[in-house]
Amino acid sequence: MEFIYSTLIMIGLYIILASSFDLILGHGGLISIAHPIFVALGAYASALLSMHFGIPIVLSILLGAVFAAIASIGLALASLRVSGDYLLIASIGFQLGILQVIKNVDFTGGPSGLSDIPSLIEGTARSLSYLIVVVAVALAVVLLIRWIVKGDYGRAITGMRDDEIALTALGRNSMSIKITIFALGCGLAGLAGGLYAHYFLYLTPEQFEIIESAAILTMVVVGGMKSTWGPVIGALLIVALPQSIKFLDLPPSINAPLQGLLYTALVMFFLFARPQGLVGAKAAHSGRTKHTKGNESAGPRRDKNG
Repeated sequence: MEFIYSTLIMIGLYIILASSFDLILGHGGLISIAHPIFVALGAYASALLSMHFGIPIVLSILLGAVFAAIASIGLALASLRVSGDYLLIASIGFQLGILQVIKNVDFTGGPSGLSDIPSLIEGTARSLSYLIVVVAVALAVVLLIRWIVKGDYGRAITGMRDDEIALTALGRNSMSIKITIFALGCGLAGLAGGLYAHYFLYLTPEQFEIIESAAILTMVVVGGMKSTWGPVIGALLIVALPQSIKFLDLPPSINAPLQGLLYTALVMFFLFARPQGLVGAKAAHSGRTKHTKGNESAGPRRDKNG
């Protein structure tokens, strides 16, 4: 049961990560792959605050999320004023640089990692209780992002992504919108990092390498960008399918390559067969159908009136 609980908790955490990354990449059109480093910043900040400064764990997790958001603002201010491509380049350098700092500072545990992190929940029902907390937080994050992108501010985000010049001509500050959604997305990543740290109780720099960026990106692409439930489905598939192979009780020499093969096959399938993702492709198809029907119904009315 512990393995099942841990897998479900990881799915919940990746739902937070995929949804917050979709806010940045899908809805905002901001090209950054440094999402895992903000998970690391939130995780390490939360763990260190609770371990060395006696701050309550819940408050430490929240402060870790705030720290990740503030760090993202610094990155955004340094790169977003030039062009979107610079954000991609800056995000790679930022991620690699912070990882090197973590690996070479004794305060963070160095390359051997940080252990003895206090647990948020104790007791015999620890894993089940933590699963309930993570699911509640993940649901709140998904609904928060849905509320943002479906409202007036969401239309401004869409305008910024699709035609920044036109949005600026209407008097909206596109740079402010970029920094806001980037900070919010990275802050939510830091929140997931804090929850991760206080459940697994161990952190190492290798957990936040660029390979994690590829995993989160795949979740968003497979599920469908710019949709509420696409990242949720993507996180569920990418985490659950490789983990399900472990139930086959295969030798490690076969189990690890098989998981990698399944992961690669899934990415290649959606890359060529459904590039818009599961939910994204369906939404796009529905939108085209609705638009086409609207045009068909509008055509005869014009002919009749003409």
